[in-house]
This record gives sequence, structure tokens and C-alpha cells, in this order.
Amino acid sequence: MSRPNSRQAAPAAAMALAGAVDLAAVKARSEAAAAAAARAAQAPAGDGVPGGASPFVVDVTEATFQAEVLERSLQVPVVVDLWAEWCGPCKQLSPVLERMAAAANGAWVLAKVDVDANPRIAQAFQVQSIPMVMAVVGGQPVDGFNGALPEPQVREWITRLLDALRDRMPAIRQAEEGVQGEEPAEEPEDPRFTAAEDALERGDYPAAEAAYQQILAVEPANEQARAALGQVRFLARAERADPSAVARAAAAPDDVDAQLAAADAELAADAVEAAFDRLVATVARTGGADRDRAREHLVGLFELFAPDDPRVAKARRSLARALF
Repeated sequence: MSRPNSRQAAPAAAMALAGAVDLAAVKARSEAAAAAAARAAQAPAGDGVPGGASPFVVDVTEATFQAEVLERSLQVPVVVDLWAEWCGPCKQLSPVLERMAAAANGAWVLAKVDVDANPRIAQAFQVQSIPMVMAVVGGQPVDGFNGALPEPQVREWITRLLDALRDRMPAIRQAEEGVQGEEPAEEPEDPRFTAAEDALERGDYPAAEAAYQQILAVEPANEQARAALGQVRFLARAERADPSAVARAAAAPDDVDAQLAAADAELAADAVEAAFDRLVATVARTGGADRDRAREHLVGLFELFAPDDPRVAKARRSLARALF
């Protein structure tokens, strides 16, 4: 993909382009994700994991809970299996969950927690009896059950969970497509993308947005178009960004709209960490729909950067702590 012409963007937007918005990286990230999914689908069970265990089944301790549960739950659901060695029903349920997690190829992750060895985790989940299973999404417990349910009921519960989250968490669909052996077709000369890129180079953001939306109307799972659409929408917001938005937000800390606008203005001015910190703080002090809006806006800003950007990694950890 071509990169927008900074001469046609506002100065603030041009600064953002230098450090954040690079549409040429969208295709590369999409292809890398597809390649990783293909490798995972082709790898034998337990590849690289001692004892033949699946990489999507992890033993979690209090020391690893942040990384293995909270942070991973920002990408896919993490199903926490709370068990103990002395628990007979646990030994019936755990193998069922392990088989299902391995077969799901990363659409969800199973996190096994020995409650005797990790009492603080058990306390956090308010465990009263085991086995107890809890799904964590976006750093928050969302659904669960107690007892060793029969496998068909467990499978039905997992299916409902994934169906409810698939549109919000693209990594679920990517993993499922990997299981099915589907690989996205490479279409570097796709005229639909060419039209969108041409509009972007002209600085015609509405036309570029419309072009990407037309692609998604036909192919809702097209991650390349979805990522590019997010980039274009931010560019349009960045061009309109008002530096005074930061001062207005400081005067109205409970105004979520003001905080979102200020974060955009900060990111457009290349104050990346300030924008991330602002939205994390907004998530921490709000609840309900306001919290969801702030979280979704922040996650959208994350997608403007390379996945391994240290500022994103730091902000994801802070977001997980704010949510849990």
C-alpha cells in the first residue's frame, strides 16, 4: 500500500504519520498474521512445548497471571480453569478443556490455575468450590460455570462465548480460519484497494473511507481493509485535531468525549504516550458504556502502530491493570 502524501495533510497529521500511521505496514502485518496462522495450523500438536502440551494450554501462577491471562485476554478469550490436585471432578473436566483448547488453534486460550498454589488468584475469582471455570475478556471476567459439566455442555458454552465475541476480537476468526486451512488470497493489484489508495494520496479521506467500507461490505473478515479503514479514520480526525482539546479535557476530566478528542490531538502531535496514558486513566475512572468507549478508542489507536512497538506493549499492560 502507498503512504499518504504528507504535503496534503495538516502539519499535526504529518507529525503523526512520521511515527504512527504507515499504511504500507498494514499489508505486511496482515500477511505476517496469515503466515503465523498457517504455521500454527500445520504444526503438530504440542510443537515446541515440553511434554507434548498445546501452546494454547498454559499453567498460570500469580507471577504470570498478568501476562498469560489479562494481557492475552485483550486478543482472544482466556478460559481460566481453577482446579486442585485433590479434586476428582477437576481431573474429569480439565482434559476436556485441554483437548478443546488445543483443537481451537488459538481462538481461545486455556489458563490452568492450581488454587492451592495460587490462593490470591482464587481469592480474586471468589472461588467457593472447584472445578470452577471463568472466561476473561479484555481483562474482565465475563461468564463461567462451576462443576464438571459433560463435554457437550462445555462445548456449547465455548461456542456461545466465541459467537458473542467473534466480531469484536478478530484474532478469533484468524485462528479459526487457520484450523480450516484457509489462507487469504494475495491480491496486491486489487483494483478496490488501488482506488482507496489513490483517494488517500489525493487527501480525499471520505472517498478512501468509502472505498474500504465497500470492501468490508462484501468481505467483512478482510483484515487488511479493516486495518486500513482505521488508519484513514484517524488521519481524518488528526487533520481536524484542535490543540485546545487537551486544555478542554483537563478542565473536564469526566467528559469522555473531551478525553477522546484530546487523545487524538496528542497522538496527532506525536505525544503518543500521553494519548495512551490519558485513555488508560479514563478507562480506570469510568464504568459501563463510557468505559467501553474509552477502551475501544484506545485499542483502535493501538492498531495504528506495529504490534511490537514498546509504547503499545506498555499501554496494553496498563490497560489490563485498569480493567481488572
